[in-house]
Amino acid sequence: MRVPQKRATRGSQKWMQDLVNHAPYLLDRAIARELNLTPTENIQWLSPLESDGYTEYRDQAFLATLERQPKRSSLSAFWPARGPQWDALGRTSSGQLLLVEAKAHIGELLSTPCQAAGASLKVIRASIDRVKRALAPRSQTDWCAVYYQYTNRLAHLYFLRTMNDLPAYLVFLYLTGDADMGGPKTAEEWSGALRLLHKHLGIQDARLQQHLGGAVIDIFIDVPDIQAATP
Repeated sequence: MRVPQKRATRGSQKWMQDLVNHAPYLLDRAIARELNLTPTENIQWLSPLESDGYTEYRDQAFLATLERQPKRSSLSAFWPARGPQWDALGRTSSGQLLLVEAKAHIGELLSTPCQAAGASLKVIRASIDRVKRALAPRSQTDWCAVYYQYTNRLAHLYFLRTMNDLPAYLVFLYLTGDADMGGPKTAEEWSGALRLLHKHLGIQDARLQQHLGGAVIDIFIDVPDIQAATP
């Protein structure tokens, strides 16, 4: 599904639009450090492009945008329609797939619980529980109720990378210095909140590495740097 967006005026959506369209080098540099990309490897940003109405993508449309289709397991069997809507999608010149979720303030981590019902909820629970057993087998937390936006993004990475052997990476972009949103001023503030999130979900870094191959990366970009690079 294509979801055209208006030009955002504040918050993580605005900064994501500005980064992709006006200052991609800030994103590229931060991601390259985490993925150890070579100096010759480039990143092509596929959304949210100004020329495409700042469209964000979900369901089969995000796979079509990345130009990669799962061969082993189908997305429709793993997740019902109206799945995660990605803040940004990109692809490196070597074919690595980048799925980005951006946050400007800590309150954004506290997403609403899963709103699905009936057959859709049954499919989502089965998939979330599968991922939870792999990443946090001792957790007593309901991953459909707490930090659901975070857990459903992890689930989609698991679907792409573990179930279908696609070279996908989940990039969590945490913005610092967004005074308008009252966001954290430093990466350390974000890191403290993320440690609590992982503890509540029962996630250990070792299991993320074991099952997802280091494909979950956190990057931090300062809002004043984006402002300085945006016309």
